[in-house]
Amino acid sequence: MFLSVATTQRPATDLGFLLHKHPERLHETDLSFGKAWLFYPEATDERCEAVLLLDVDPIGLVRGKGQAEGLLDQYVNDRPYAASSFLSVALNKALRTAMTGISKERQQLADSDLPLETVVTPLPMRGGEALVRGLFEPLGWSVDLTPIETIGSNTGGPRYGHLRLTGTGRLSSLLNHLYVLIPVMDDAKHYWVGEAEIDKLLSKGEGWLENHPAKDLIVRRYLRNRGALARIALERLAPETAGEALPPEARIAPEEALEAPIRLNDLRMDAVVRAIRATGATSIADLGCGEGKLLYRLVRERWVHKMFGLDPAVRELERAAKRLKLNEFGGPPEGRVTLMHGSLTYRDSRWAEADVAVLVEVIEHLDEDRLPLIERVVFGETAPKTVIVTTPNADYNALFPNLAPGAFRHPDHRFEWSRVRFEAWAARIGKAYGYSAAFSDIGAVHPVLGAPTQMAVFTR
Repeated sequence: MFLSVATTQRPATDLGFLLHKHPERLHETDLSFGKAWLFYPEATDERCEAVLLLDVDPIGLVRGKGQAEGLLDQYVNDRPYAASSFLSVALNKALRTAMTGISKERQQLADSDLPLETVVTPLPMRGGEALVRGLFEPLGWSVDLTPIETIGSNTGGPRYGHLRLTGTGRLSSLLNHLYVLIPVMDDAKHYWVGEAEIDKLLSKGEGWLENHPAKDLIVRRYLRNRGALARIALERLAPETAGEALPPEARIAPEEALEAPIRLNDLRMDAVVRAIRATGATSIADLGCGEGKLLYRLVRERWVHKMFGLDPAVRELERAAKRLKLNEFGGPPEGRVTLMHGSLTYRDSRWAEADVAVLVEVIEHLDEDRLPLIERVVFGETAPKTVIVTTPNADYNALFPNLAPGAFRHPDHRFEWSRVRFEAWAARIGKAYGYSAAFSDIGAVHPVLGAPTQMAVFTR
């Protein structure tokens, strides 16, 4: 992840005083999820540029490094390491004093509007170029955005870009804008968001957020679309409009709100349980188990002897444990259900004994160019007798009245496949790893567009 800040205010090397980082040194910052370096590729009286380069340690993340700082998603959902909340955390740690606008040696300069230029790349664009412009242009920055076609490209257009902002303003304001808006553009955070995050948002957004035309969207996305927290934040920002700012569907996940009228989640769980029962399996691995909805259904089935739940999000596993009453009175016997923190991109012997592996609405959260890793681990190396996969049917999306043409059902979806694409993928799996696939529909079937969810049962 790359972020740079430059100025032509002479002497430009005074940027070092504002950032509290000497231009002639390499500044290294250790982080729980990797390492950040700050250096100056150019430092003259005419122009000075500082670069913050962040290297995320994926192995450390998967092994649980950094949990003390509230690590939630290790980004083992395999999105490219684009600018994200990781970068915001690194920015805050490396340049915390600069973000406050304090400069012992150059306070007058810190309080002045300077000609500034910043570059962020690769930049996630969850909402497209219009969203990026809608976030930065009202703050006075000129936006130059170049799509990166080779990263995350799909039918919805490029998901990442090279962002260059230019304009005049206080350095501290620019840094705070970036701190807040980078995770907003990514529409995700790698750590658990609680009430303390409201204070961070209001502190970094002081003086600009309350009047921003995209205030509601910024608040919702920064707080991971947690409706209760967003309402509190908006009330503190603008008490007179807080009650009308959030629609009711913001209280639940976007995909659930979209699909709720057709009870698709219930139908999906019913179909998966029936498919598992038909295999005769007694041990099941729920890969990407989330908060344990499928496991909760399976616990009530006497024919299921052993269950494994794997997920990269610690908080989701905590919710699953609570839902299942693990180690509590009335919960399943010890050893019947095992929850595991881990990634599908790494071979994991802890669930290898399962007869059936299930991926319910999981693959669409992975970038397509990362799917081969999952395929190799699940179908190639672990190779259970049966693998059950469900995923949205993109053909059916035209029937959702509140879904814009070409949009995905959830902002974290990296793709949504048509029935033809899904069957082609299954055929490739079968050829590569020796599985045959049987397809079925979940939900009401439209005569032309099919069902809202498609399922494949792979048999080795």
